[in-house]
Amino acid sequence: MAAAGRLRGRRRAKEGEREPEPFTIEEEVSHLTRVRSEPCPGTRAAIHGAKRKRGLSAFEMVSSRESGRSGGGGFCSADRAYATGKHLPSEGPWCVEDMDSEAYVSQFSSDGSLLVAGFRGSRIRVYDVDKGWKVHKNISCRSMRWTVSDIALSPDQRYLAYSSLSPIVHIVNVQNAGRESDANVTEIHDGLKFCDNDEYSFGIFSVKFSKDGREVVVGNNDCSIYVYDLGGNKVSDRIRAHTSDVNTVTFADESGNLLYSGSDDNLCKVWDRRCLVREKPAGVLTGHLDGITCIDSRGDGRYLISNCKDQTIKLWDIRKMSATVKGRQPRLYDWDYRWMSFPSDARYYKHPNDLSLATYRGHSVLRTLIRCYFSPMHSTGQRYIYTGSSDDSVHIYDVVTGATVKKLSWHGSIIRDCTWHPYRPTLVSSSWDGYLARWEASGNNEDPSVLTCDEQRTSPYDQTYGLSFAL
Repeated sequence: MAAAGRLRGRRRAKEGEREPEPFTIEEEVSHLTRVRSEPCPGTRAAIHGAKRKRGLSAFEMVSSRESGRSGGGGFCSADRAYATGKHLPSEGPWCVEDMDSEAYVSQFSSDGSLLVAGFRGSRIRVYDVDKGWKVHKNISCRSMRWTVSDIALSPDQRYLAYSSLSPIVHIVNVQNAGRESDANVTEIHDGLKFCDNDEYSFGIFSVKFSKDGREVVVGNNDCSIYVYDLGGNKVSDRIRAHTSDVNTVTFADESGNLLYSGSDDNLCKVWDRRCLVREKPAGVLTGHLDGITCIDSRGDGRYLISNCKDQTIKLWDIRKMSATVKGRQPRLYDWDYRWMSFPSDARYYKHPNDLSLATYRGHSVLRTLIRCYFSPMHSTGQRYIYTGSSDDSVHIYDVVTGATVKKLSWHGSIIRDCTWHPYRPTLVSSSWDGYLARWEASGNNEDPSVLTCDEQRTSPYDQTYGLSFAL
C-alpha cells in the first residue's frame, strides 16, 4: 500500500498536478468558535471531571443539569449550541415548493416565522413556517429582467425589497391582509431608483437592509455600491468601489457604519462610511484568484466569509486587511465560469499575498453567483459554514477543522442559495430544478411531502451550456 501511494505521488508530480495544502486556521478564531460552540468548562468538569477528551452527549448534559451537578440553572449559550449543533439538518428532503421556473434566492426571517423565496419567473413567495409552510404572500414582481436577483426582509419583517437586473429596487408590504400582491394592480410596489441609466445597462446583484431598517445598500454592475436613505427617499451614498461588477455587499454589524463588498475584480473590500475619503476603502482583503460571488458577515464587525469562482470559501479577519492592493492581481488561468468547467490544474493555486485565516474546499461554484453563510448563532454557535453548489448539493463545513461534516444531496440541478432556520435544525435549499427543499435533523418519511427519486428533475439549462447570460 505504501509503495502504491509513493507511486501515485510520483505520478502526480510527474504530471505536474498540485497537491492540496493541509487545512490551517488561525488559533484566535478557532478558539473563539470553540468557546461559542463547545460545552463550557464547568459543564464538562461536572460530568467528566478531569477527563476532557471524550465528547459529551446531549443526554449526559441534560442529566447533569437535572441532577444539579452542573450548578443549577439552564444551559449557557455555548452548552445549548453544542447540544443542538450536533443535530444537523441532513434528513429528507421534504417539498416546500415545486415551481416551473428556477429558484434563485431564499431567506428565513430573523425570527424564523417566515421563509421568502424568489424565482426566475417574476415570482416571489412568502411562506408561513409555523402554519405548515403555507403561502402567506404570493408576489408578482414588477420590471423584472431575467430573474429576481436578490431579496431582503426589513428588520421588523414588514417590508420586502427585491431586485433584478435593472436600476430599481421594489419594496412591498408583506404583512398586509391580501395574499396576492400583483405589482401596481392589487398593491403598490414602491420603486427605489438607483440610477438614471437605461434599465438594460444597469443591473443589481445584491440588496440588504441596514439593521435599523432605515437604509438599503446594493451592489451592481457599474462597479459601485449605492446606499439609499428610505426616510429621505434618495440615494445618500455612491461609492465607486471596484474595477468590475460588485456581486455582493452587506453591512458588517448593527452600527451600519461598516460595509463589506466583493467583486469580479477578485477583491473583498471594507468601507467605513464615517471616513470615506476619495472613495478609498478602509482596507482590502486579497487572497482569492477569481470573482467573489457572496459575502456573509459574522455580525461582529470583525469576521466574514466569501465564496468565490476559484472554488473556495475564505474566512477573513478585517484586522489583517491591507491598506492597498499589493502588486497586480494574479490571473493564473483563463476560463469563463458561466459555461466552462474549472481548470483542474488551477484548483490548488495560492495567491502570493493571501490574507485569509482559512480556506474551505469541496463545493463547486459554476454558472451562477452561489451563496454561502455562517450557521446560526443560537443553535450552533456559528460553528459551521454552509453553501450551495453547482454539484447540486449543499455543503456544510466545520469552521475549526475545515472538514465537510454534511453534504445534502437530492436536487437535480444547481443549488444557488440555501438558508438555515435561526432557531431550529431546519435548512431550505433553493435550486434551479424549481424545488424548494426542506432538510431536518429528523422527520417523518411517511409525510406526503417527502421528495423521492422519482420526482427529481434537471433544469432545462443543464443541457445548454452556451448561455449568453447566467446570474
